[in-house]
Amino acid sequence: MAPLLDRRDLLAATGAWLLAWIGTPRALARPEQQAAFAAAYKDSDGRFGVALLADDGTICARVALPDRGHDIACDRAARRAVAFARRPGYFAVIFDLNRRAEPVTIQAAPGRHFFGHGVFSPDGRLLYATENDFEAARGLIGVYDATDGFRRVGEFDTHGMDPHELLLMPDGRTLAVANGGIETHPDFGRAKLNLATMRPSLVFLDRIHGTLVEKHRLAADLHQLSIRHMAIDGAGRCWFGCQYEGATGDAPPLVGLARPGDAIRLLDLPGKAWAGFGNYVGSVACNRVTDRVAVTSPRGNLLATFDAASGRLVGRKRLNEVCGLAAQAGGFFATTGTGDIRPARGAPGHVNLVWDNHVLRLDG
Repeated sequence: MAPLLDRRDLLAATGAWLLAWIGTPRALARPEQQAAFAAAYKDSDGRFGVALLADDGTICARVALPDRGHDIACDRAARRAVAFARRPGYFAVIFDLNRRAEPVTIQAAPGRHFFGHGVFSPDGRLLYATENDFEAARGLIGVYDATDGFRRVGEFDTHGMDPHELLLMPDGRTLAVANGGIETHPDFGRAKLNLATMRPSLVFLDRIHGTLVEKHRLAADLHQLSIRHMAIDGAGRCWFGCQYEGATGDAPPLVGLARPGDAIRLLDLPGKAWAGFGNYVGSVACNRVTDRVAVTSPRGNLLATFDAASGRLVGRKRLNEVCGLAAQAGGFFATTGTGDIRPARGAPGHVNLVWDNHVLRLDG
């Protein structure tokens, strides 16, 4: 395997984007507050970064990124996090949640790019990231040694194409991976190259050996229903949200669940309930205390809540361009593409920031 770029190469490549903690206006920063969430943003000057947010929406700190970020992985015991570039991106930025050290950046391996998501092993020693072997149109999990400068130490197949979000199951060993099924290549930007033949899947992999545990596919007539984002509820079920690449007049079910040993299933909502989602789910979150699952649709300007035990739709809230989502005491914390935070009880959370697709809860 060809070596990764070393730190000198990286700094030369990023030029003025030397990665460091950047200041937040004093009136809006409350460093004494404990950060509860992290989310990627774009500011009014076109610069990208990650904001650390208190439980009330106040910004505690920000860290710069060289380009647009997507999601964030967290090693909660070591108080460090990793922000991944948006697909097709080549960087991941590691930063200390306690701000004791400057951020460090790693680059994707040659012939690979990141898909915007990752997860740590339970002991924090390894980082797993969804990646694209773009010449072979093959989904991979890249494995990084967090004890050795996040050196890339291996990879294994996701048994599908276009792996997006991945999660660690409650057993600490099984990875759940959403294979979106869409072929892309960085030479064509974000163009979707195989919509007529896409085959999405949800797979469970053994993270120790990199072997396939189970592979779940939807019905053949739903082959354009791309599985993208996931969350795990208190019963160990993996909930997933989809983005439909078929005809805009269709309104297929967009939310489902699976776990090892059980068949995959989609929620069956009455009437035309799915029509309001714009055929697009942007984020999924589970609140294990309230036994609720929530999904967002920035295209439908909708946040919907389900009962985890029954799958019943229990709430719908209109919120313009809502996408980022994480569990919060008694409910859910959401961010929008217009810069809003809901609920926000502290100082204004947006500070002229536009939030990206996801929010990570840092303490559980």
